[in-house]
Amino acid sequence: MLQQYKTIAGYGEDEIVIERSRFIGYAQRVTTEEEASAFIAMIKKKHWDATHNCSAFVIGENDQIQRSSDDGEPSGTAGKPILECIKKNGVKDTVVVVTRYFGGIKLGAGGLVRAYTAGTVTALQAAGIVVHTLHQKISVQVEYPWWGKLENELRIGEHRVVGTDFTDKVTAHVLIPDGSQDDFVARMIDLTNGQADIVLGEKEYVELPVDAVGNED
Repeated sequence: MLQQYKTIAGYGEDEIVIERSRFIGYAQRVTTEEEASAFIAMIKKKHWDATHNCSAFVIGENDQIQRSSDDGEPSGTAGKPILECIKKNGVKDTVVVVTRYFGGIKLGAGGLVRAYTAGTVTALQAAGIVVHTLHQKISVQVEYPWWGKLENELRIGEHRVVGTDFTDKVTAHVLIPDGSQDDFVARMIDLTNGQADIVLGEKEYVELPVDAVGNED
């Protein structure tokens, strides 16, 4: 598993106008090529009367699935810029469609590349980018006399308390940034004088927002 990776928060849609042409950018998080193809087909159906519906997507932990389509624009002026913009922003599991309604002014090859890149940035900004950081789940169980001290300790630090069970003992379920497990376990043992029962669970990703979205320049 990757220590961290970026993707988009969800669906995004926005529009820009360049030399009278409308460029409507759409972005969606997907996990399979079938999902990406279905999203592209949906946008094409929605904008059946558009001049072009150009697209690209990147899927997989190692970006192993990459596709792009110029949809009738000159080769390399639409699909590839969309794809490169997705990759430059480092987002995985993402599909983008940029729909164009021609406004009567030709942009030339360079102008088209810049326009479709801008349309992609617009879509990604509308969707929002998030980073997934790998965490280790750890359960810490103590007798009730230790709970107040443990609870105070769990209020600080980079970890996240995701649940607490109150039975004959108290069990706190905590997510720890991967790689810091040993330090956390040692701290829990020291805090409770070795009275805590500690169990390592599965690893999972914690999602946090990312502000910056850039173009290919």
